[in-house]
Amino acid sequence: MKESRLSKAETRILEQYWKLGTASVREILESLPEDERVAYTTLQTLVYRLEEKGALQKVKKIGNAQLFQPALNQSRYRSRLVRDLQDLSAARRVCSSLICSRMVPLPYAT
Repeated sequence: MKESRLSKAETRILEQYWKLGTASVREILESLPEDERVAYTTLQTLVYRLEEKGALQKVKKIGNAQLFQPALNQSRYRSRLVRDLQDLSAARRVCSSLICSRMVPLPYAT
């Protein structure tokens, strides 16, 4: 997978593909809880974005329906999330130490 980050919505759709395996956009839409359902075309756009990012791949076409399956497994995705968090934490420590090292104590007013 390319190093593109996934949005919350994209991650939620990818989770459904991990759960169902190979599925059409319609099957994913129907598998979502009622309160999480969006318009078919919105979901279709998210699926195509996931394909562009390398998280899903087309497997075949049946009539007008495209079938997709995960191209990224859960453990690899989670490992990448942990690595991103570690990188962020390390970057914050570096910034913090740079800021602190540049601080000059102010003279006390007398």
